[in-house]
Amino acid sequence: QVQLVESGGGLVQDGGSLRLSCAAPGSIFSIATVMGWFRQAQGKQRELVATITKSNYTNYAGSVKGRFTISRDNAKNTVYLQMNSLKPEDTAVYYCYGFAGGTAYWGQGTQVTVSS
Repeated sequence: QVQLVESGGGLVQDGGSLRLSCAAPGSIFSIATVMGWFRQAQGKQRELVATITKSNYTNYAGSVKGRFTISRDNAKNTVYLQMNSLKPEDTAVYYCYGFAGGTAYWGQGTQVTVSS
């Protein structure tokens, strides 16, 4: 089973920063039309955080715009999510997502906890 592998989650204080990374197999990353990040807080539905296309067009949820930045490194088959000015309401499991060849791929998730 193809896996996207997330890293970089953890515990941070209100106002702090974290950078998440998502490594994808080259066979997926090279053809993915969209890569991105979703998150799911406890008791809530999974929601879009940010996406980036092959041409580096980015899209953000309104709640993170101006605080989070998504980027990609094609040489490393990796997508990043730089999260600044973190708030307790950003606490969630963050999932990497890729859409390639008509198939959606997901990572197993990484926990981000922001303490007040």
